[in-house]
Amino acid sequence: MIDFKDKNILITGASSGIGAAMSLRFAALGGRLFLVARSIDKLEEVKKECIALGAYAETFCVDMASMESIDAFAQTVQDRSLLFDVIVLNAGISQRALTLETDFEVDRKIMETNFFGPVYLTKKIRSQILGTRPLSLAVTTSISGLFGFPLRSAYCASKHALFGFFESLELENPNVRVTFLIPGRINTPISKSAVLKDGSNYAKMDKGQANGMDVDKCARVAVKAIAKRKHRKLIGGIELTMVYIKKWCPWLYYKLAGRISAT
Repeated sequence: MIDFKDKNILITGASSGIGAAMSLRFAALGGRLFLVARSIDKLEEVKKECIALGAYAETFCVDMASMESIDAFAQTVQDRSLLFDVIVLNAGISQRALTLETDFEVDRKIMETNFFGPVYLTKKIRSQILGTRPLSLAVTTSISGLFGFPLRSAYCASKHALFGFFESLELENPNVRVTFLIPGRINTPISKSAVLKDGSNYAKMDKGQANGMDVDKCARVAVKAIAKRKHRKLIGGIELTMVYIKKWCPWLYYKLAGRISAT
């Protein structure tokens, strides 16, 4: 069981949703927070809340879809000789568009943010991983990374890819424990920032999202899974049933998946 007190914890996508909630949870447990996101104003608000809980917290404006932005952050990490005990790769964007109607540039944007961004950052700070120093690496995926789902083709693809890459990374580095956080429907604003077929924002809250698990409860479950060094942790409600249906009764999955509301 990991004790997070005084541990250096890097969290991407920390300005809202699951990332912000996890930041506050780690802060309450005495962690030292290094918070990363594009929205610096929202990130500063999360920082203030972490400090109010008695934690040390710093913020870094980083666009996970930009190699130049990641390069600048990685250089800061190197220049300051920062060492992280826990890295949470959480940043991501969702999608609400039919597969064949989605502009290819939108597919690319989703993959850049959800997959290539975390991969590139990991490679840029590879010195955090190489060697014998223990490192807990948490990756926020999705149940949509375990099967296909309507209106989510590129999103599903990006989340699928995370499993392959980071599972391979763990097998190559015995000092690293990867925890895949696999949320279902969590009450966060992720649907509001989801992209449509032309790249514009969906800009509304899905009913399924609004009725999802409370984000603070999700954060507690996620942080506990990291502390216990679990490989995978499903987080959510009744929607998680689809994971088991796909695994044990695939014919039923194909019958049901197209009928479930994607919004």
